[in-house]
Amino acid sequence: MTARQSIQIDPEVLGGTPVFSGTRVAIQTLFDYLETSSLNDFLEGYPSVSREQAETVIELASKLLNTFSTEYEGVA
Repeated sequence: MTARQSIQIDPEVLGGTPVFSGTRVAIQTLFDYLETSSLNDFLEGYPSVSREQAETVIELASKLLNTFSTEYEGVA
């Protein structure tokens, strides 16, 4: 699943806050959950989000952080 398939940004849905496609669940909610709980707990609490969507978002965040880290190390 691609990021475009997993994430929706629409001004008509939560004022343009990034959400999981086809839901009104903000992407930030996943990361808030992961601070204190597990992915399984998040998925139980938000059954409209598929495991595949959540894993895609986590993978994207990881790739973005790795890219940032690499660019940051190049500057230092």
